[in-house]
This record gives sequence, C-alpha cells and structure tokens, in this order.
Amino acid sequence: MDPPRAEVYKAARECRKAGIKVTMVTGDYGLTAKSIAREIGLTDPDKPLTVITGDALKTMPDKELRHYLEGEVVFARMAPEQKYRVVSMYEKMGKIVAATGDGVNDAPALKKANIGIAMGGTGTDVAKEAADMILTDDNFASIVGAIKEGRGVYSNIRKFLIYILNSNMPEAVPSVLFLLSGGAIPLALTVMEILFIDLGTDMIPALGLGREDPEKGIMDRPPRSPKDHLINKDVLAKAFLWYGLIASIIATAAFFIANFYRGHIFPNLPASGWDYRQATTVTLAAIIFCQIAAVLNIRYARQSMFNKYFFKNSMIFIGIIMEIVLLLCISYVPVFQSFFGTEPLNAHDWIMLVCIPLPLILIDELRKWILRKESKNK
Repeated sequence: MDPPRAEVYKAARECRKAGIKVTMVTGDYGLTAKSIAREIGLTDPDKPLTVITGDALKTMPDKELRHYLEGEVVFARMAPEQKYRVVSMYEKMGKIVAATGDGVNDAPALKKANIGIAMGGTGTDVAKEAADMILTDDNFASIVGAIKEGRGVYSNIRKFLIYILNSNMPEAVPSVLFLLSGGAIPLALTVMEILFIDLGTDMIPALGLGREDPEKGIMDRPPRSPKDHLINKDVLAKAFLWYGLIASIIATAAFFIANFYRGHIFPNLPASGWDYRQATTVTLAAIIFCQIAAVLNIRYARQSMFNKYFFKNSMIFIGIIMEIVLLLCISYVPVFQSFFGTEPLNAHDWIMLVCIPLPLILIDELRKWILRKESKNK
C-alpha cells in the first residue's frame, strides 16, 4: 500500500475545521480503510469509527444507514451501486455532496453527486465523462484548496456589494431631508456629485476588494446554507444599517457644519451661490472620506485590518489615492468646478474631513474584536 501524500494530513484537518465531512468509500478491506482514515485524520479521533462493508450494506435499511452517516463511518468492499446509494442518502439528508473517483465503477456515484470529481491522471474516460470536474493532479489537497479559493471569491463578492451599496444611503438622505423639510433643507448633493461618487471614486476601491486573498480563518467557518442568498440580510444590514447609516450621519453633519462655518444655520440655509456650492462640496468630500474608511474596514469581515498583509492589495491604496486626486481635481480645477457645481474648500473643511476615517476605523475594529471574542467563546 502506498503511503498517503504529506499534504493530505493538513487537508483532512482543514476539512474538519471547515465543517466539511469526508467519507471514505473504497473497494479495499475494512481494516485497511479504517487504518488509513485514522492515520490521515479523516475522522474525529475522539469519536468511535464504524466500518461498514458492502455485504453489511446490502441488508441495511435506509434508516440505519442514515444513522451511521450522521457519525464517523468508513465504507469498505463497496460495489458501484452501493457507492451510488451512499451518495443518494447524503443528498436525501440535505447535504451538498462532492464525490471523487477514477474508475468505471465510480461513474454512477460521480453522476449522482452534486459535484462529481474525476481524477485527471489515473481516471478512466468513463469517469471523466460522468464527472462535473476533473482533478488534473489527482491530489485531494487540491480540492480543499479550491474550496478555500471559492469561499474567498464568494466573500469578496459580498464585500464588493457591501461597499458599492453603502454609499447609496448618504446619497439618498439629502433628497429625503429636502422633501421632509419642504425645501427648507437644500439638497446637500447635486446630481453630478452623486454620479461622481458612483462612477468615479467608488470604482477602483470596489475592484480592489475583488482581489483580496481569502481571509484568515475562512476555513474555520461552517459551510453556508444552500438557501442563503448572495445578497442576504447580513449584507444589507452591513451596507445600510452600519456603514451606510454612519456615513449618512457624518455627511449630513458635515453639510450643516459647513453652513455654520459660513454663518448659516437652519432654517436659513442657502440653496444657491458660493456658500451653497462649498457646503455641497464638503458633503461630497465627507462621503468620499467615509468610503476610504469603509473600503479599509470591509476588507476583513472579522480579522483586524492591522496585520502583516495590510499593504498587500495595492489596488485598494491606488483606489484611495485616486479618490483624493479626483476630489482635488473637481474642487480646484475651474473647468471641473463649473461642471460639477463645486468650490474650493478652506482649512477648516480639510481639518474636519481628514479626521473622519480614524474614528470609523476604530469603531469597526471594536465591532470585529467583539465578533472574534464571541466566536472564540462558542
């Protein structure tokens, strides 16, 4: 018997940590299968391991098989139809099943599984035809690596969505306040300024989030439910009730503070002129600085941003620099000022604006610390 590959030990441990159950279904003898499963850490060493042979499975009712599948089990001396039965029972239990195999006898199980994975090197043509995926290096650890990458991609898509959705709230609040006040509170953002955020400053940081590596601990989380949607209540809550709400409060406060510095208080707020354009520019800049904090916070769902990989994703920081450069351009270049309805900002405005990201980062770091502590205590 060939010894297991060195990387299989780590892959088996990662599967258990990730809530992925690996069941060995083999044509080898029971003692051999049990020995290998224990050696590579495929099963929980603290739980009893049951070995079920093909002969025993022939007369075993579904209810009893289901009971064994809920625990630690290894199947030995199995016929093709019995492998098919094991896969079918897992699916009836509501599990998402990936089956691996290389022979003609494995084809029915590969076809039945949610994801059939055939060996590319040793696999037969029949197995490859029946499978959904071909593993070119015949390495079990590659499957675990693919799961990790898949979780990372899924997580990055959600980060992307949270980032692009959260700025919608501070963009919408000025219109709501304008309507509710009957026009007493002027629009704190012009249409062109809103488009500048959505089509200008948000783009590169959002794309940068899509390039993030899988977060540390992503394989320590249980699999997500098949019923869980990409845009779920957690994504919406983070986008609108956390990052979006905070940005709305800060941007609205910045608008009123900018007016106050220029001698205007509610309800006597200007709706046009130099002071009005400066106030809308301050509001626009406040949202951009909130977005700078947001993209840094959203990079990690639970892990602190202050880690050794902080500067690894260069696109994030290129995006932040571009946001500031674009803001300076529309604030100080005359042709852009007339197009976007902006005006130059004074020293008071800049002092207020550059102070925005730090408290937002610290607040979110506290939230993540609480999440990590709660997760550790479970």
